[in-house]
Amino acid sequence: RIFSSAVVAISTASLLLDSGSAFSSSSRRHHVRPSFALKAISASPESQLAQLASMTTLSIDSGDLKVIEDYAATGYITDATTNPLFVSQAGMSGDPTYLKLVEDAVKYALDQNLDEESETVSLAIDRLAVNLGFAISKIVKGYISTEVDPRLSFDTEASVERGERIIAMYEEMGVSKDRVLIKLAATWEGILAAEKLEAKGIQCNLTLIFGVVQAVACAQYNAHLISPFPGRVLDWHKMKEGRTEGVPPAEDEGVVAVQDMYNYFKTFDHDTICMPASWRPSRGAGYELDEILELAGTDRMTIPAPLLERLAASEEAVDRKLDVSTATYDGGEWGQGKLTEKEFRYLLNMDGCGTDKLAEGIRAFIGETLKLEAVILEKVRSMAPAAV
Repeated sequence: RIFSSAVVAISTASLLLDSGSAFSSSSRRHHVRPSFALKAISASPESQLAQLASMTTLSIDSGDLKVIEDYAATGYITDATTNPLFVSQAGMSGDPTYLKLVEDAVKYALDQNLDEESETVSLAIDRLAVNLGFAISKIVKGYISTEVDPRLSFDTEASVERGERIIAMYEEMGVSKDRVLIKLAATWEGILAAEKLEAKGIQCNLTLIFGVVQAVACAQYNAHLISPFPGRVLDWHKMKEGRTEGVPPAEDEGVVAVQDMYNYFKTFDHDTICMPASWRPSRGAGYELDEILELAGTDRMTIPAPLLERLAASEEAVDRKLDVSTATYDGGEWGQGKLTEKEFRYLLNMDGCGTDKLAEGIRAFIGETLKLEAVILEKVRSMAPAAV
């Protein structure tokens, strides 16, 4: 676990200052390459970006290879995750770079001569994700996260098989498996899939984490990395309580949840990496960096380009808020060191935010996958050899 990281979630939601936001209705309205025009990236050694990078490994959340390249060149960004939907949509819009990724994926799947059309489409979707990851691997030096079909979120064995297939394709292309993280939803079945994959030397990124019970179970079952979403946790509490006013960052429920996850890992010697994603302004508009700065010192973060730009432009002091040397967790080990399925399901059920947001996230990811599947199916049929 020596890589410094810059995670790139390929999604139009990058423009909404929200990583992991396939949930956003805006992300579903845009079906072309992002038009966010970056200026030349400049960050002084005194910038908040530099200060934050000195205590937390920073990641970029962007769907544009040029944006990734520009930020990687600053020396502060080095990892990437991928979401093939955005690239597929961009490819359909006619951008030759992304169109080639889509067509190469479909050709690869067709060349396997699979029995069922649905199998060809499924393989093409996975290959597209790998093609994109391969392209990004030539820009960044660290991890590439590639997700398993979210429709498999409740099928452990199918998730393991899909993760192994993704890794095999990366290795065919010359990308070592120690650079790839298989991305899975943090359901009970996803957590068990991660445990099986990790035992085979395949590292995993457990996502859609909204509650401490999910994070604890991921760590107890040896997941390499988790992606909790503090911004989405804050959203849930604001809606539930009908709050219209902001709160101090230290009282932000999403911040508190991630702090608990980090402190639990360090207190009980878990190696699992805590990498929050999805950001909101705790105090409201104009304070977009609140959650980021309140979690300074966590293992890693993934941050979209507009927020990285704000960090680069500011030279206000960044104080470390999380530190392994001072981490303490108030309470004992959950499940006496390893939660059972019954304990996990009960505790998650009792966590309204975790239950609601996990279900919402999976539904949203499945909805986006169905859109991608329709695009790829059309491409498969148009590129398939004519029957003799």
